[in-house]
Amino acid sequence: MNNQRRNARRSQLGVTLVEILVVLAIIGLLAGLVGPQVLNALGGAKSKTALIQIRDIEQALEMYKLDVGRYPNNAQGLSALVKKPSGASGWNGPYLKNGKLPPDPWGTDFLYRYPGEQAEFDIYTLGEDGSPGGDGEGRDIGNWE
Repeated sequence: MNNQRRNARRSQLGVTLVEILVVLAIIGLLAGLVGPQVLNALGGAKSKTALIQIRDIEQALEMYKLDVGRYPNNAQGLSALVKKPSGASGWNGPYLKNGKLPPDPWGTDFLYRYPGEQAEFDIYTLGEDGSPGGDGEGRDIGNWE
């Protein structure tokens, strides 16, 4: 009877320091293996988000063209989608949700060129590095992709 009480008491005392250290070591190993993979996936998500935003702006430009009869010129830019430019009869905007232009995933404005060099019009971002060209997250992302 005495041994049973002692065993019951031991099982109620909790975990030992060794058990805690083993669990911490396992968590550390998992974080070291999984962490870089998660960070790489998040980086690719920004590029995909930029492409989705560009597609939305592209659709808004198509609606603008249907209403006004032409795309905005370079001087009017993408702001013509949210604020009526002078001389744009038939404008029925704003053409973007919330009535404002979204920034790219890196916090800068999307760029617009009409006529475009890559397509009829170019909507693009210079990526994470903010300069033309680049690789990975620093590459240019546009509606020509």
